[in-house]
Amino acid sequence: MEKSCSLLVHFDKGTPALANEIKEALEGNDAGAKIEALKKAIMLLLNGETIPQLFITIIRYVLPSEDHTVQKLLLLYLEIIDKTDSRGKVLPEMILICQNLRNNLQHPNEYIRGVTLRFLCRLNESEIIEPLIPSILSNLEHRHPFVRRNAVLAVMSVYKLPQGEQLLDSAPEIVEKFLSSEQDPSSKRNAFLMLFSCAQDRAINYLFTNIDRINDWGEQLQMIVLELIRKVCRTNKGEKGKYIKIIISLLTAPSTAVIYECASTLVSLSSAPTAIRAAASTYCQLLLSQSDNNVKLIVLDRLNELKSSNREIMVEMVMDVLRALSSPNLDIRRKTIDIALELITPRNIDEVVLMLKKEVVKTQNGEQEKNGEYRQMLVQAIHSCAVKFPEVASTVVHLLMDFLGDTNVASAMDVVIFVREIIETNPKLRISIITRLLDTFYQIRAARVCSCALWIIGEYCLSLSEVESGIATIKQCLGDLPFYTVSEEGEGGQDASRTTQQVNSTTVSSRRPAILADGTYATQSAALETAMSPPTLVQGPLSSVGNLRSLILSGDFFLGAVVACTLTKLVLRLEEVQTSKVEVNKATSQALLIMVSMLQLGQSSVLPHPIDNDSHDRIVLCIRLLCNTGDEIRKIWLQSCRQSFVKMLADKQRRETEEIKAKAQISNAQPDDLIDFYHLKSRKGMSQLELEDEVQDDLKRATGEFTKDADDANKLNRILQLTGFSDPVYAEAYVTVHHYDIVLDVTVINRTKETLQNLCLELATMGDLKLVERPQNYTLAPESSKQIKANIKVSSTETGVIFGNIVYETSSNVLERTVIVLNDIHIDIMDYISPASCADVAFRTMWAEFEWENKVAVNTVIQDERDFLNHIIKSTNMKCLTPPSALEGDCGFLAANLYAKSVFGEDALVNVSIEKQSDGKLSGYIRIRSKTQGIALSLGDKITLKQKGAA
Repeated sequence: MEKSCSLLVHFDKGTPALANEIKEALEGNDAGAKIEALKKAIMLLLNGETIPQLFITIIRYVLPSEDHTVQKLLLLYLEIIDKTDSRGKVLPEMILICQNLRNNLQHPNEYIRGVTLRFLCRLNESEIIEPLIPSILSNLEHRHPFVRRNAVLAVMSVYKLPQGEQLLDSAPEIVEKFLSSEQDPSSKRNAFLMLFSCAQDRAINYLFTNIDRINDWGEQLQMIVLELIRKVCRTNKGEKGKYIKIIISLLTAPSTAVIYECASTLVSLSSAPTAIRAAASTYCQLLLSQSDNNVKLIVLDRLNELKSSNREIMVEMVMDVLRALSSPNLDIRRKTIDIALELITPRNIDEVVLMLKKEVVKTQNGEQEKNGEYRQMLVQAIHSCAVKFPEVASTVVHLLMDFLGDTNVASAMDVVIFVREIIETNPKLRISIITRLLDTFYQIRAARVCSCALWIIGEYCLSLSEVESGIATIKQCLGDLPFYTVSEEGEGGQDASRTTQQVNSTTVSSRRPAILADGTYATQSAALETAMSPPTLVQGPLSSVGNLRSLILSGDFFLGAVVACTLTKLVLRLEEVQTSKVEVNKATSQALLIMVSMLQLGQSSVLPHPIDNDSHDRIVLCIRLLCNTGDEIRKIWLQSCRQSFVKMLADKQRRETEEIKAKAQISNAQPDDLIDFYHLKSRKGMSQLELEDEVQDDLKRATGEFTKDADDANKLNRILQLTGFSDPVYAEAYVTVHHYDIVLDVTVINRTKETLQNLCLELATMGDLKLVERPQNYTLAPESSKQIKANIKVSSTETGVIFGNIVYETSSNVLERTVIVLNDIHIDIMDYISPASCADVAFRTMWAEFEWENKVAVNTVIQDERDFLNHIIKSTNMKCLTPPSALEGDCGFLAANLYAKSVFGEDALVNVSIEKQSDGKLSGYIRIRSKTQGIALSLGDKITLKQKGAA
């Protein structure tokens, strides 16, 4: 049977020591050899070896040693050896060490005295300790504080023994007298701890006797005082007022640890606004004064908890919380912004937005790392503020539009989405936003941002001047037409590729697989999501390259389709606001020329990849529309698109409102609950703080908050029966799961008329669960009960099982051990996984960051991509999910979704992406992803192509 252990030492099992070698070293006169031999003996004992033959050798040759290291190791050896027999009686040879321990307690060296006293704290055998009590008490008056502080702990451990009150009945009185005259902070702390643990009334009496000197006490003693206050207030809530005064006085202590504990204690004990305000102010001070990022994150967690229960008070502290943005750590900044966004009100919104604007301006310098991510965070925060309080949008939108050309694409995308929403919800800002957007459009270098900005231009350019400026801006960014000359096309693919590389060093395919929201794959057209390199000169008659031109020449024909749609909307609107038919026809012909040029570019051999079918069809549709416009079509293009966007915003706002209502669940009190009225309360002898605390408690009781916290129904659902009702020992467990910790609170009831000795709860785990510490042995009186706690760590998100048994001996038959097998406890994965929502944008970002997929490179001599796909389907017995229409056409690129069973029998989704290179060979990837788990499988390693030359 395994025993509880108070000493852990690493042991190298590769070179075990022999008992004879240890014995010879101990009998020698070399102190160094004795030290090494004692270390080996201790390690063997800790790992389950029993070497009883060494005990007499140690008594004869090691006990008389004066070496301090030898004496320290000797005490460790005596601590871990068995001192009792199978019946629990002290072994006779243990009496031999009593005289040595007494000599050590009277030794002239204070170190020997101190370590011996510390050793006595871990002894549970009263027969060994009883003759040493006078020597322990005499050390309370030793001149050295090291001895005195360990002597107090020894007195406390003796008093806590089962027969401790008989052995040392006057211990509380002795320690109280010692405490009143002691000057050493550590000794005073230990003495107060002894009174707190063993004689709480004496500790409280000492506290109020010296209440004026509490601020002068040491940090360790102040921490024990706070622990005492928490314990007393839980048992006697009526006396909270006088203790809260002590806590508030300790808020001025020099120790930050004490200040933090004071704030936590205030929040846990009192709901009075004054107390909560003092705690919040303390947390804010710690947030600024501490340099450790971990401390700041912990303090922010506490502030977040305060925000949930005391929002009105935290609203006043929002600017103090925002000062934590001075930290360069992104996690701290993110948590700070999240807290602040939930505390904004019409009274503080201007200050909060001004602070956020200053932070945005600071990110323009390149001194700090991850400025782009921080700027994106700030833009999202300002966006949220502007949605809640539209009146502040005018103060921030123009500043943020300077970042439309940000090299951080995610940040620029957040800005343009913000602008798109504000221009719809704030009609007064439309003219200024459109003017600013047209002025800064040339700075935009990301395709996704360009697409959204073009949509805004097409929808919100309403006046004649705005429409003409929009068309002119697009024409300027596209540059001179055509996009290529006939001579350039004839020069061949080599010059074309060189031209393309000059335009953009990060050219990608215009058709590549994209991951949809449900995890499946689809063909995405020309989604170039990286920031463009600065414009460069291209070969031919072109002098300079605008942002739209460089992106389209890189093969982004999806953006080309967006340009065509925007030009179509602008021309249609120009027909409504322009009286001159000549100007309208001129603009129409220019737009048609641009669209035809893009189609010619897509179908030429200048670019390595031709235009995709979707973009081609879209541009052709725009050409047909401009050539033959009907009233119904005009209505769809100029009104329906905007109406769909308005509906999307309304739906988003409705969902946010529903979420807020769901969070604000109001708890109700029972009809017969007692309600105390504030104005009828007796104020006699109560301070303002005590009165506030009483009133807040009454409010909580009236609104049902107290009953909500102590909800017994949920606890009953978590109680599991471990043994049967007919078993001599009944056991049940209450399972508490907190993140990655599982706590088993096991209640054991002795249903017999006998005393159960050495009762032990033995637990084992299956799966990725680990028992942190094994419960100790207990003695259970007839028909009595015991609470046993066991801590278990969760190391991975898998279902686990906890099983075990209860082992005990009866007083009538000590030699026979009884074993009761317990029911299994199944820990479900859902017990420690909390549901959470994730936006599409955040999901795609995380998907891109994590390696969810297995990629298998493809390099084959098969010339036709369709033959290659058919070969994969036949050789691996897969099923093609992609519609046949998506595979038609000879475009040099092929993407398909396949369905297969993985080697583990689970459903898997396989995406094949194949491109034909200039030399006619095929290359690409096969991506494998499990549909059920979303993790990489080894299916990719099992795909083999049987045709010769395939890999």
